[in-house]
Amino acid sequence: MTTPLQAQLDDHQLDRLETLLDDPALQDAMRLDEIQGYLCAALSGPQPIPEEDWLADALGSEEALASDAGREAAELLRAFANALEDELAAGKPPVLLLYAKEGDENGPSDYLPWCQAYLAGVDAAEDDWFEFLGETENGGDEESEDIREEISYLDERLFPLMVLTGEAEGAAREHGEEWPEGKELEQVENDCEEELPQAVTDIYRFWLAKRGTQTIRRDEPKVGRNDPCPCGSGKKFKLCCGAS
Repeated sequence: MTTPLQAQLDDHQLDRLETLLDDPALQDAMRLDEIQGYLCAALSGPQPIPEEDWLADALGSEEALASDAGREAAELLRAFANALEDELAAGKPPVLLLYAKEGDENGPSDYLPWCQAYLAGVDAAEDDWFEFLGETENGGDEESEDIREEISYLDERLFPLMVLTGEAEGAAREHGEEWPEGKELEQVENDCEEELPQAVTDIYRFWLAKRGTQTIRRDEPKVGRNDPCPCGSGKKFKLCCGAS
């Protein structure tokens, strides 16, 4: 791992957590870099993802969470998440946990898994981030402009993640737009790597300020991730139709 976890877990706890994440009982667990990225998103949004849900997601399943290794890892992850949220709330960009790119232990840090996990956390939120902003609109011209500005702000802060996962390039090429190459692209990617910690901090604080200030308007009740799936399968929504 190329950067230390500061002011969250000591070296012994960090080593223990990494060991636990490799335990056979947690074979589908995320890596530590992925967990940090996922948590930065899970703690953000219109409402944070409930602890029981993000723990199960991070450790691979509810069954894994119930194992001895899962319970021990969960205790460490709770402390990790609390400290991470304190940093984000204080406006302090987190020190990113990043591994070197596969096959090159002494090479540059690999931002891709971290960013992919963050975007997975965005997708796992009960409320779609952008739909939520639209649902809070009451129709006035002034408020509509405010919401357009909020959507633009959120888009800008998510841009480093979209670049570092390749999604921004894919969207540009799909729409026939030019995309930088060579040295220019390298500079864009370097800038996004530098901006990423502040961007995710800004996103967290944006949603923190939004919570409780808007009323969501829905024609139908929202199905919670842990609610029975309305298709009648008997499974939880997140494990059935909500998994797509």
